[in-house]
Amino acid sequence: MTVEAATKGREAKDHTLVPQQVWLNKGVRYEKRPVKGEDGQPVAGLYNAWITLDNPSQFNSYTTDMVKSVILAFREASVARDVVAVVFTGVGDKAFCTGGNTKEYAEYYAGNPQEYRGYMRLFNDMVSAILGCDKPVICRVNGMRIGGGQEIGMACDFSVAQDLARFGQAGPKHGSAPIGGATDFLPVVIGAERAMVACVLCEPFSAHEAFAMGMLTDIVPALKVDGKFIANPLVETSRVVDEYGRPALGKPKTGEALKAGQALLKSGTVDLSLLDEKVESLCSKLLYTFPDCTTKTVFELRKPKLDVWNRNKENSRDWLGLNMMTEARAGFRAFNEGTKETGREADFVALRRALAANTPWSDELTESIQPRARK
Repeated sequence: MTVEAATKGREAKDHTLVPQQVWLNKGVRYEKRPVKGEDGQPVAGLYNAWITLDNPSQFNSYTTDMVKSVILAFREASVARDVVAVVFTGVGDKAFCTGGNTKEYAEYYAGNPQEYRGYMRLFNDMVSAILGCDKPVICRVNGMRIGGGQEIGMACDFSVAQDLARFGQAGPKHGSAPIGGATDFLPVVIGAERAMVACVLCEPFSAHEAFAMGMLTDIVPALKVDGKFIANPLVETSRVVDEYGRPALGKPKTGEALKAGQALLKSGTVDLSLLDEKVESLCSKLLYTFPDCTTKTVFELRKPKLDVWNRNKENSRDWLGLNMMTEARAGFRAFNEGTKETGREADFVALRRALAANTPWSDELTESIQPRARK
């Protein structure tokens, strides 16, 4: 009996939650693209689901409505019988995602702990939707992966990046703690010491550093100069050591080397074709595996992330809600209202002095540490 004969007249159940037209909005794209076979040609009837954050004017930061759409998009891809893998990415070449929408945070959630707690329920469900997807999930890192963007990126199973991308956390620099996944996933992925540096100091690092640390499946060049791809000219890409004998791979260049790199960057164009080729190649490799065996293997390998995520996500949500009355309220306002001239960080020294003097949190204290208040 043929497959067609065996399934004839057998109606498939619909396992989606709501029709796509209900949840799909301008901030999130969902499309199915044909998966390619070993010959590079599209395979009839089989697809990869592409979920794309579409808010480039705000570096693909996610709004509340976008979070809802991402949850349902992953649900849609998870139950789609004809989907081989999910590709999670962002529009453009500047950013995959820079986290939650700071404008929305500053103008609505700041000072509203009960509302932010409700929002964090949605955020937690978004991370859980990625970790619970029945298909392998590939993060196509088309640009910056910062803050909450780093957290949803690390929830994915694979990450392939263009090498101009930067990675990092924003928590303690902007009034929060990176407990939406970073403090859970980073120690698992890169080790406790490097995770401590990334989460507490919030210093960004390059794609080359991320790859060397084991955070990425692969990286590809994106800068094209005179028709040829070249590696990120702003960071050290040769295997040299610094003055202390430490590997300098991926570290930012300084001095004249940095100036030369910046000039080279300006002379070229960004082309993500190699990134797309690498992502498509990975999807093709997944095509040639038993689907149920692949799903089971992926779920087993997710367990270290899932265990720590499920252990912490609810108390993290509670703390983040309450923090909207104090440091988050000040930090998100500073980022949203600050300028290039004033900076976008609160006056940390003034805050620490005020707290040392036993000054209670108040509107006046929040106002006094905003960037525009600096002398």
